[in-house]
Amino acid sequence: MTRSSSTRTFTRRAMVKATVVAGGGFMLGVSIPRLAPAFAAETSADFAPNAFIRVDPDSKVIFTIPQVEMGQGIYTALAMILAEELDAPFDALTALAAPPDDKLYLNPVFGFQVTGGSTSVRAFWKPMRIAGAAARAMLIEAAAAKWSVDPATCRTDNGVVFHDASAQKAAYGELAQAAAGLTPPQDPPLKSPANFKLIGKPLKRLDTPDKVNGKVVYGIDARPPGVKIATLASCPVLGGKVAHVNDAAAQTVPGVRQIVVLDDLVAVVGDHMWAAKQGLAALDITWDEGPNATLSTADVLNGLVAASEKAGAVAKSTGDMAGGLSEGTKLEATYHVPFLAHAPMEPVNCTVHIRPDSCEIWVGNQVITRAQGIAAEVTGLPLEKVIVHSHLIGGGFGRRLEVDYVDKAVRIAQKVDGPVKVIWTREEDIQQALYRPFYFDRFAASLSNGGITAWSHRIAGSSIMARWLPPAFKDGLDIDAIDGAIDFPYDTPNIHVEYVRVEPPPGVGTCFWRSVGPGHNIFVIESFVDELAHAAGQDPVAFRRAHLAKEPRLLACLDLAAEKGGWGSALPARIGRGVACQSVFGSYVAAIVEAEVDTNGEIAIRRVTAAVDCGTVVNPDSVEAQIQGGLIFGLTAALYNEITIANGRVQQSNFNNYRMMRINEAPAIEVHLVRNGEEPGGLGEPGTSIAAPALANALFASTGVRLRSLPVDRRQLVSGKAA
Repeated sequence: MTRSSSTRTFTRRAMVKATVVAGGGFMLGVSIPRLAPAFAAETSADFAPNAFIRVDPDSKVIFTIPQVEMGQGIYTALAMILAEELDAPFDALTALAAPPDDKLYLNPVFGFQVTGGSTSVRAFWKPMRIAGAAARAMLIEAAAAKWSVDPATCRTDNGVVFHDASAQKAAYGELAQAAAGLTPPQDPPLKSPANFKLIGKPLKRLDTPDKVNGKVVYGIDARPPGVKIATLASCPVLGGKVAHVNDAAAQTVPGVRQIVVLDDLVAVVGDHMWAAKQGLAALDITWDEGPNATLSTADVLNGLVAASEKAGAVAKSTGDMAGGLSEGTKLEATYHVPFLAHAPMEPVNCTVHIRPDSCEIWVGNQVITRAQGIAAEVTGLPLEKVIVHSHLIGGGFGRRLEVDYVDKAVRIAQKVDGPVKVIWTREEDIQQALYRPFYFDRFAASLSNGGITAWSHRIAGSSIMARWLPPAFKDGLDIDAIDGAIDFPYDTPNIHVEYVRVEPPPGVGTCFWRSVGPGHNIFVIESFVDELAHAAGQDPVAFRRAHLAKEPRLLACLDLAAEKGGWGSALPARIGRGVACQSVFGSYVAAIVEAEVDTNGEIAIRRVTAAVDCGTVVNPDSVEAQIQGGLIFGLTAALYNEITIANGRVQQSNFNNYRMMRINEAPAIEVHLVRNGEEPGGLGEPGTSIAAPALANALFASTGVRLRSLPVDRRQLVSGKAA
């Protein structure tokens, strides 16, 4: 997922109708105008999807959440926004997951129902405020009519309408039925931020209690009556097929009920996971390894290097690049970053029950209308006959923006009588996944009088958007692959950015990974900027500060992070500080990492200080948690993670060789917020994209070794030489 830097407008003339619901409640439908992304200007913008508020006679408010909760706190944030304008008590709200429906629950940024790209609060900030404000206005109007008073003389507080002059009051539930018969206001007044009671407060998350007491149901917890458990294996060589299966031994395993053989996978269905797993291990499978049987990581890298030597599609070009590069001192460098897996703690899973005239699915997925669509396509059923139960997700990170696993689960379920839960083992999840693209970058820049006189950046890598959202790939440019690169924040008169599309061999799939395009671009850009600072003989913070005159919000973050992180204070030997800045996902972040490297090249990250300007802060606790989690995710990848291929096979298989940062390795993290009245920015991913460059720059400060690839190569830190 990616953000678009284009300016969007949203009008409050968005109301449609109010209706009475069973039990005398009040439901308000709110039309959300589609905010067309820059890449979809040719797409129709006349949708009238809805978000729904329901006020019951007991004054309980039921909020159908259009976005999927996967740990980012979106249920709480959107409910806070709604309750703020509705003037309802926060503890009176119940959040429900929306069913699949692109017309009713589209994400205004993308034009369909999707959770990703750090867009949830950004996309629904105004729609949810309008929804709450319109409902409040209608409840006031109903009360005023009941009391024969001017609505302007009424006020609301905590789910109650008051008329102070006559000492009358009525709870929302008492007014719900009358309000439902009114015409919704076309331009409801919104609260002044000075009057916010909820927004900006550290409220407890709505989803936490059930997570603590075990009541929450993730996709993997779904257990429809009679469900069987299946697990599967695909060819160890990426893109390979099934040639032959001898299932005699597997059929004798207690609890094994069925063997399903498809062209690209074999699944064992059992009474429980252990039976299915043991049955799978007992199968004698002959694989057709296909054309990737000799493929290696080196082959992929060599292809990227060769492609990067040729000109690509121009994403941005200003000034005179040739003239700028001829001024002063010219520097060049290449960087690359590896394939990455997602490895969410909830393994990939999907439960399916296919009947002759319907298909029912229980799944955690970030694009549930696509999950519904692929099931309809596979089964041949009408879309309305596919029911999808959307569950909380135990880690998405972009992997669940795909529906390949839904496709496989449905194809397996077609062979099974009754519901079947398909669970990928950790090994299958890591070795048969879609991966963050492998990228290779070429830089050239020039320095004159301590300033950047030219900046050239060529990016080579696969295009996710060309497959996932074709309108976002136009004129050879993938808007995700260049995100964070075309928004280069530092002052320079000459800038040139190119993109070269290079796809890995068929069978090696790529998809979004938390922090998407900026996750790669911020690392390479901020690392090379650091190189320029040292080549100019300047302090890295001072160098950036001097180039951020046109970016006051980012400059403020840099100043705050440097102050709070103790930049410039003395450190012992082999300990260094690194800095990185970014303006992506609608938010501004600067981070200082303090890291120590011992004589064996082992790294201890002592401290991370982040300064964040995300505009209006809805829930500061969630902001801090998102930045902390993103930093840990990004640092983990930078320190340890890569997917490598040998003989067509992924070499990593579980957390022993695709390891996570352990709690004793986690640094102290400080998050400092820059408060202002700007509209909210995104927060799910900025912590991840800022982590690697700040760490790499700290390691350079500690050892003098410039790391131009990830993950960190500790051998380089010991030898003192970059590869």
